[in-house]
Amino acid sequence: MLFYLTLFLIFIYFKLARVHKKEERVNSKIYMLHALVLISALALYNWGATHFSFWVVAIVSLLFFIVSALMVTAVQVGVFIDGKPFIKMSNLYKIMPYLAIIISILTVITYL
Repeated sequence: MLFYLTLFLIFIYFKLARVHKKEERVNSKIYMLHALVLISALALYNWGATHFSFWVVAIVSLLFFIVSALMVTAVQVGVFIDGKPFIKMSNLYKIMPYLAIIISILTVITYL
């Protein structure tokens, strides 16, 4: 179960990273976070390939890819309450470092 949660968070992180790169200027610290999450993703896929069949990992990855893209797009379009956006993209950009740390920790726990 932890594998699926971590995989979903990885897809959300990379979708946020893609949008962040298009909208804002990216510095070297952000690239280091992307590298950390990429290493975690590769390790998690390695673990998933050894413990699950290829089809399970591929279908779940496709499903998480679609759901994370829809979630981030919904925030980009905006959910407004009383004329103000409920969640701003800038708020999501601020949590990206914490999300990277959580992904790394969950990947290590998955391996244990």
